[in-house]
Amino acid sequence: MIEDGVWHGPIVDQHIHLDRSNRFLDAVSDFARSGGTGLILVHKPAFSKALPIDINGYREAYSETISMAQEIRDSMNLDVGVALGPHPVSWEKQIHTLGIKESSELHLEAVGLALDLIQSGEANCLGEVGRPHYSVSDEIWETANSLLSEVLSMAASSKSPVQLHVEDNGEQTCRELSQICRESGLPPDHAVRHFAPADVSSEFTHGLSATVNVGSGTVGVLCETASSSNAPWGMESDFLDDPARPGAVLGPKTVPKRTKELCSSLLSKGWAESKVEDLLLNIHERWPKSIYGI
Repeated sequence: MIEDGVWHGPIVDQHIHLDRSNRFLDAVSDFARSGGTGLILVHKPAFSKALPIDINGYREAYSETISMAQEIRDSMNLDVGVALGPHPVSWEKQIHTLGIKESSELHLEAVGLALDLIQSGEANCLGEVGRPHYSVSDEIWETANSLLSEVLSMAASSKSPVQLHVEDNGEQTCRELSQICRESGLPPDHAVRHFAPADVSSEFTHGLSATVNVGSGTVGVLCETASSSNAPWGMESDFLDDPARPGAVLGPKTVPKRTKELCSSLLSKGWAESKVEDLLLNIHERWPKSIYGI
């Protein structure tokens, strides 16, 4: 897997969005040419168009994500998993048009539909769900946490993994989420903190799994904390593929680039080649297979 200090094994981007109206297969080609072997395609809300106002709207949106995933499988030699779920920002925005009661009811209906599609094998993960990452009123925040508890309970009953969209409040966010998971009956390592900081130590994650958004500077922190991790973690780009925001988040080549950078950095710090191989196989093969089935 490592030849002349370079990683030649599997590379999975565990959180990527794609859009038929933008780069789509061209972006996936960039990922594959850079060394990528698999991805988790995450449902992307149509914030710039129109959000679903009923469950049929969610059914159509989910179907489009499933269809794109199959098109990637058919045209490229990549493993593709699918994450479906109602985005917490969609829920918050819908409050202002539907009202908090109707928006919350629709949110839970959309979760139920996503879980049905996971059970049928058309998808692999519930996500991204969670709570708004920006300041909201006390009423909305309290409702968001109540909804999140119910969503995680539903996921626990379905034995589905969850990708979480949450605010970045450091270790406190992980601590709170870990507690909510335990109260909801969902094992914390089946709850994946998406867009996670690079600190993967047990003191920071509190047992939650994480997909680290591997921007500039993350490899150094990963090198420092990887040895003290007690929960699975992976890598993500959170590529948006949004024509209105072409430079937003990270590009599709980023996860392969950072994986190779992490490999060389760990070797330079004295890690044995076998230990580095074991870590990278955990990140990009064993964990994605165990939690998502890809």
